[in-house]
Amino acid sequence: MMLLGSVPPQAAVAANANSAQPALIPTEDFAQLPVISAPELSPSGTMLLGMVRRGSEEPKETLGVIDLFGDQHQFFPVSDGYEVAWYRWAGNGKVLISLGRNQKFRGNDIYVTRLVAFDLATRETKFVGKRTQGIVGDDVLYVDPDGKWLLLSIQKTLEDYPAVYRVDLETDDMELVVGQRAGVWQWFADSAGVVRGGYSFTQQGYSLFYRSRDGDPLRRIDKVRYDGPASIIDGFVPVPDSDEGYVLSSEQTGRRAVYRFDFATLTLGERLFESPTNDISNISLAPDKKSLLAAYYTDERHRVEWFDPALKELQAALDKSVAPQRASIVSRSRDNTRLLVHVSSPDNPGNYYLFQMATATMNRVAAVNEKLRGKTLASPKPISYKARDGLEIHGYLTLPPGREAKGLPLIIMPHGGPYGVRDNDAYDPDVQFLANRGYAVLQPNYRGSGGYGWAFEERGDGQWGRAMQDDLDDGMDWLVKEGIADPKRVCIVGASYGGYAALWGATRNPERYRCAASFAGVTDIARQLRYSRDFFYSGTEARVWKERVRGDKDADIDDFSPLRQIDRLQVPVFLAHGDDDQRVPPEQSILYARALEKAGKPHEFYLYKDEGHGFSHMSNRKAYFNQLEAFLRKHNPPD
Repeated sequence: MMLLGSVPPQAAVAANANSAQPALIPTEDFAQLPVISAPELSPSGTMLLGMVRRGSEEPKETLGVIDLFGDQHQFFPVSDGYEVAWYRWAGNGKVLISLGRNQKFRGNDIYVTRLVAFDLATRETKFVGKRTQGIVGDDVLYVDPDGKWLLLSIQKTLEDYPAVYRVDLETDDMELVVGQRAGVWQWFADSAGVVRGGYSFTQQGYSLFYRSRDGDPLRRIDKVRYDGPASIIDGFVPVPDSDEGYVLSSEQTGRRAVYRFDFATLTLGERLFESPTNDISNISLAPDKKSLLAAYYTDERHRVEWFDPALKELQAALDKSVAPQRASIVSRSRDNTRLLVHVSSPDNPGNYYLFQMATATMNRVAAVNEKLRGKTLASPKPISYKARDGLEIHGYLTLPPGREAKGLPLIIMPHGGPYGVRDNDAYDPDVQFLANRGYAVLQPNYRGSGGYGWAFEERGDGQWGRAMQDDLDDGMDWLVKEGIADPKRVCIVGASYGGYAALWGATRNPERYRCAASFAGVTDIARQLRYSRDFFYSGTEARVWKERVRGDKDADIDDFSPLRQIDRLQVPVFLAHGDDDQRVPPEQSILYARALEKAGKPHEFYLYKDEGHGFSHMSNRKAYFNQLEAFLRKHNPPD
């Protein structure tokens, strides 16, 4: 790993000469694990927390703390059977880590989380919470900036509603702050660490309970029926010790925009910022805890609107200095004197830099994938087309470099999620690998995807395997009509929900696809519904989610589950799964592979040891790319 090497941002620019078909890039180059991913600066700006690539002979990812100005690096050992669900700083001296794993409960697999704190000085790991508690053990509402205490919402048992405790991270003492309240399953706090309210759920809808300040009684300020109008509040940030705050709301424009909000009267105030085309996905408060710092959204690419004049000016200067690359401020020290900047583009995985305000210098911390430096990669382009019912579908098309955009072999690649998630044009190793092998790749943001307004996301309700699947097929038809894709050379490839969509697309419409490939895909929807912790957080939420997937109350989920419709399958399928996947259990692919074997259906199945819902070992990632390439070349050759 390079630490603070004085490499200018321009050196990260990859070649993009598409005048001739480039040579095949070795699989192992695409399979490189990032040197560091999802990094966070410590409050002091001297250390970096993230998933770090370790090892030379058998590289793998592990959670680590990198000393940016020395060699005091530390790495967190994860116990077998657990995965790192999330992590964050608690002051400069501690790291909070959520660990998740599958466990059996009442005969079903469920996802259980627990919280631990890692002390950098002593290198000790301590459990945070109660030894006896419910399934969700990592619902942290607030962390003291100095890392001395936090607010944790937990259940005593699975049958209890959660209560909120103040946990002293030095002594482990736990003080009850807000007791359990009938119906309230989710609590929230403001940026000063005061519990301000919670959500309750019933079979008919949900209610929002709120209080102005600590010590006030909770009162219900909003009640929403699932079958009625949506709440005016999609996301909110209350200002400490005040009824004022900020919300994201789609009530006025159909897209989530940023408004001032009065919680006492439930009144929208001034509209502060909006995108003319897409939802605002998130907002953050400035250090004063009263004013807005930034709003985040994605139209054709990720964007940020800074309300802080100094950061707005700095962003403009960064954009100008690295153009045509893009500069994203991904983390900041508490005093804003040091910033972590990611410089990249759709055809370049990029580099991380440390920008220091005092000297106005930006030094490289690490390349994401140094093996691809100078290689010719493809440039995803935003596209849109009409679905069969007239709905406009947006997405991205990546064409293989050096090939004429005519009669190309096509890979349709639906994203995971599915709801509230979307693809964007950021560098994607899977897309780039397939494009380098000669395939055009279409990534449709089908109905139900996030970012295009509430009505568009709602159009996906009850459309698993139905209209959501139509949107994928309609994208294929559009590319065929444009002359870009060869209708006789199309495969569908995806992961998680995208893996489900791949298998179901080949099952539902075998005349369209020559093959399908699924990584960690759902094959039995009913089994997956029983598994996910989201469905166990409250029984009501479980029923609501199930209905969102199923749609028509008379519909049978088995009718659009690949495992239950295996007799309809007529094309070869490729299955891949990590044997330690905590999101979609490997049984989803194992049971499907057994059924395929029994039915005599052509398939390949690969189970990767010590992998979760993605790859943390370079050797496994390389094997997956090689196996997928061989499968596609056999059943849908690019030449």
